[in-house]
Amino acid sequence: MTGLRLSEALPGIRLTEAELLALRDEGVAPNRHRPATRKPGAVPARMEGAGMDLREIRAYVAGDDPRRIDPAATARTGQPHIRSLHEDRDDTTLLIADFRAPMLWGTGTALRSVRGAYHLARAGWQAVLHGGSVAALTVTGGGLAELPGAAGDRHMAGIAKLLALQHDRALSDPGRPPLTEALARAARLAPAGGRVLLATAPGEWRDAEAALSRLARRRIVTIALMLDEIECKPPRGVLAVSDGRASRLARLALPDLAGECARLRAIGTRPAEVQP
Repeated sequence: MTGLRLSEALPGIRLTEAELLALRDEGVAPNRHRPATRKPGAVPARMEGAGMDLREIRAYVAGDDPRRIDPAATARTGQPHIRSLHEDRDDTTLLIADFRAPMLWGTGTALRSVRGAYHLARAGWQAVLHGGSVAALTVTGGGLAELPGAAGDRHMAGIAKLLALQHDRALSDPGRPPLTEALARAARLAPAGGRVLLATAPGEWRDAEAALSRLARRRIVTIALMLDEIECKPPRGVLAVSDGRASRLARLALPDLAGECARLRAIGTRPAEVQP
């Protein structure tokens, strides 16, 4: 059998469009004063561009724009330094749903993947209700699917439909391709100054760390680490663990994500531990 039987529409395993649509009114009041901008959903702080306000002067690293080298700091230190500027903001939010095999698992009331979709949908509805633009990108064993950014309830409803459809496909054909291709696509879907929210499992971003770092250079990137119930409240005592061929005894402990979160911050992203 290549995947779960989708006829078994168990709560917490299947993801439905109706569930995601129902999240619209969860404690979010719509902003009745929509910004007057040149394109739907875009709210730049100033005219689009690279920004003018100095944020910091720091050492040059590979991949930085050499046009931003600061001559004075470079001469003073003897090493290349660049001027880092505050970017103009674009009120576009890109939602990235990791529906790969490690997310299709759970010990509580829902799979990680289902809870990840809920987390993304809540953020999407909040952005839409405040006049923003929302885009979506899903990653499954079968490849990528996307919806470009747009504003409005109808578009967010389309994202809910996309998430439910791709989650069903992931259950039928699980896989674990690297996130690299998805993050490269994300750079085209999320404009400079926009926001990116990736819902994934702890450790599942490491195979694409370089791509994640590049994405975060000109965007606000948040990594939602979807924790399972057993990772928050592991059972006490000794447990027997088996893969069907061999078994052993083990004790489960709370995962220490301090190092992982520190690494995510070091590459320019914002980690967030999401508990059940």
